[in-house]
Amino acid sequence: MDKPSDMFDRDYEWAALTRFVTDARADATLGVVSGRRRQGKTYLLRAACQAAGGFYFGATESTDAESLRLVGTALSQYLKSPIPFQPTDWFQVVDVLLELGRERPVPVVIDEFPYLVKANPSLPSVIQQALAPLREERSRSRTRLLLCGSALSFMGKLLAGAAPLRGRAGLELIVRPLDHVQAAKFWGARDPRLALRLNAVVGGTPAYRREFVRDDAPVDLTDFDDWVIRTVLNPESPLFREARYLLADEPEIRDLGLYHAVLAAVAEGNATRGGIAGYIGRKNADIAHPLNVLEDAGFLAREADMFRENRTHYRIAEPLITFYYSVMRPVWSRLEAPGSAGRVWPTRQRQFVSNVLGPRFEQICREWAMFHAEPGTFADLPAKVGGGVVNDPANKTSHEVDVVVLGVVDGGKPPVLSLGECKLNEPMGLGHLDRLRRIRQLVAHGGRFDTEATTLACYSASGFTEDLHREANSVGDVLLVDLSSIYPQIESGE
Repeated sequence: MDKPSDMFDRDYEWAALTRFVTDARADATLGVVSGRRRQGKTYLLRAACQAAGGFYFGATESTDAESLRLVGTALSQYLKSPIPFQPTDWFQVVDVLLELGRERPVPVVIDEFPYLVKANPSLPSVIQQALAPLREERSRSRTRLLLCGSALSFMGKLLAGAAPLRGRAGLELIVRPLDHVQAAKFWGARDPRLALRLNAVVGGTPAYRREFVRDDAPVDLTDFDDWVIRTVLNPESPLFREARYLLADEPEIRDLGLYHAVLAAVAEGNATRGGIAGYIGRKNADIAHPLNVLEDAGFLAREADMFRENRTHYRIAEPLITFYYSVMRPVWSRLEAPGSAGRVWPTRQRQFVSNVLGPRFEQICREWAMFHAEPGTFADLPAKVGGGVVNDPANKTSHEVDVVVLGVVDGGKPPVLSLGECKLNEPMGLGHLDRLRRIRQLVAHGGRFDTEATTLACYSASGFTEDLHREANSVGDVLLVDLSSIYPQIESGE
């Protein structure tokens, strides 16, 4: 299938859909497509149906009877049938969908599948039975049935454990946000400093540029503050309330006040379960369920300390949500007043830099180390990247390490490929390098990790001192990573 000319990136996802949809082998097959809202799943699937002559049905929140009528009407229109199709149950619908693939492979998309299951919980079992091995309706069909949904907590369980559809799917595709480099290109940000700030606000969600701000992108770095005021802090913009709506759209979230408080706690830097519980005034046991729901829904990411796996911390996975809870929510009533954003935004700059921009820069540095560093940057292929804390008993303190890169464990100690520190607004010098050397000594003395090939990495958005440059050039275990390294292609327009 030819990818639409106006589709930005998504080469991987389009290739996966193409392989699945055009597979000419016998037997109907099932695919599951999921991802957070606003990532372009519907656009992808509609484009695939258009390219391959397939059938698309977008479900709505409704009763089971009305959904049956709607899908019957959609099928009648697709088949151009003079006699309306009026199904009485989903067994009839699924069998008609299988009939669509009698002559050729054809994509059949049911979008917002969780809405249908909410009205009829037996629907996954119906599809399971329809796709049973050796069933004649399946064997003579080459329908490529694609179930899509944005409710990650639901979609994640669709093929898991003892779920009816486990073992039935031939495709499980997750449509993720654009990475930081692709997001910069998508927004047309040619300055890495602007690209970083944009990413800290809207991340890599495509819809936030196209639909939500109607292609209003900051012209340059000097336009960034005005752009924030006229878009995300503007009550007339759909982006203004988006973070609140994202939470309300998740079907398993009922006590919105509690979940808002948990996300606010994390946005304010309370990354551990105890810190979150203390912030919102609850016991640890009381927030276990909300944390699990937020993690399943894709709002929170739980990450282990790279040096102590029994210690975990949480971070918000969607930048716009971090921006909302750190910058907007504490002054929400002021922002709702028309024309107030220009006065409020200057007073929230400190929170933006410390709670939004700084943590986002650290996360981008980790993603760069894991996915974007050139081969040979580290002694081996990174297996895990995260943060960690190293105790320093002699000095009665501990050291936080922003970027820890671990290699593949091959029967011995886990190899520490790199230890890194990130600085947003401070040029890095020899003092930062000395701190990393001290941390490497402590990790080595602990005896649990292999530090023979550990590179010391300085990640800076504000440059490096001449002394640090000279030191890095004279020794082989120091890596300097600036914004031009993290955004290597956007200035050249590649």
